[in-house]
Amino acid sequence: MTYPTFSLQGPSTNLLKAQIAITGSKSETNRLLLLQALFPAISIDNLSNSEDAQAMQRGVASSQGTVDIYHAGTAMRFLTAYYATQPGVSVTLTGSERMQERPIGILVDALRNLGAEISYTKNEGYPPLAIQGKEIARDRVQLNAGVSSQYISALLLVGASLKNGLTLELEGKITSVPYIKMTLRLLEKIGVKTKFEGQIIKVIPAGDVLSQTMVVESDWSSASYYYSLIALSDVGSEVSLSSYTPDSLQGDAVLRDIYSHLGVQTTFKKDQLVLAKVAAPSDAILEKGLAWDLSNAPDIAQTIAVSCFGLGVACDLTGLHTLKIKETDRLVALENELSKLGAGLHITEKSLHLAAFNGSVKAHVTIGTYHDHRMAMAFAPLALRLPIAIEDSGVVNKSYPDFWTDMKTIGIQVSPV
Repeated sequence: MTYPTFSLQGPSTNLLKAQIAITGSKSETNRLLLLQALFPAISIDNLSNSEDAQAMQRGVASSQGTVDIYHAGTAMRFLTAYYATQPGVSVTLTGSERMQERPIGILVDALRNLGAEISYTKNEGYPPLAIQGKEIARDRVQLNAGVSSQYISALLLVGASLKNGLTLELEGKITSVPYIKMTLRLLEKIGVKTKFEGQIIKVIPAGDVLSQTMVVESDWSSASYYYSLIALSDVGSEVSLSSYTPDSLQGDAVLRDIYSHLGVQTTFKKDQLVLAKVAAPSDAILEKGLAWDLSNAPDIAQTIAVSCFGLGVACDLTGLHTLKIKETDRLVALENELSKLGAGLHITEKSLHLAAFNGSVKAHVTIGTYHDHRMAMAFAPLALRLPIAIEDSGVVNKSYPDFWTDMKTIGIQVSPV
């Protein structure tokens, strides 16, 4: 589906004041939906309203026929492991054209080594997958840990329901460790014992899981766009977001540290995350730029790059190897679209290097989104600096369906072209 292009215009003043309610983390929601399917005594509050979470809900309710999760990458990985370990399930798991280009062979190989019955219906190593669920007795498997943490989390989640538990031997540098730790902490919250030492992760069989309600923290990835807005706004701007906690399980909570270098102060008031513009970027940042390894939080790379461009700050972002296999090749997409605005940048297979910009930004540029929700939302805050247009505006539904409504709340004028 293709959505209309939206034209964005900043408010009459860049002094922002707003309160925004953001729904639950997509990452936590999808993990808990899988755990709830395995252990029905669990209930969940503050679910994400994203398309990805809806795809996951449909998926865990299915056991026969074709299951199409469209663009939902997390659902593809988690459901592959779920279906493979459920006796009696017989499904073909498929997705969008882009999803069928995203590799899944590492996870499928690991599941096959455990005894799962999975075959490819088109191209080897890629969806669609024909899965015949069965009881899994083997309890140890090796896995390349450097491609996607979602492969690891998928196995850990289902490992809690296997009669012999599961031991993962991780090979190579482990990517996106906070997402793995999120999975383990959620398992521990429902009473599943885990152990993570070095390159070995163990999940002990759960047995009976007690009835309990799990509350999903709001999504830090969604909060990133407000960090960008505040960074690009005038000193004195303040936005409150709910509901967040200082001890978040989400790796993207590193936003607090990153944006402090761009003049954004973060405080917590009860369940409110309060973002305030307290200063311009420091002289050190203006002189040397912002350098950050985003191996543990790659989903916020687009937002940070756009913020730095809008502030005229150079940035060097590394640890971005997973961005090549997302909804699009996000590094190439960033290079294409920032260049339209006049930016000078260089990308590699795992990094982005943006030069400081002090020229005149090109106005009325239309930003391509490449069917990627984060491209649309990362570029939207630039409306505070100049008129801009965003193609295929509805792609935001994948993770943040209320995004454009909330942009209007904060004062940005949004209208179809």
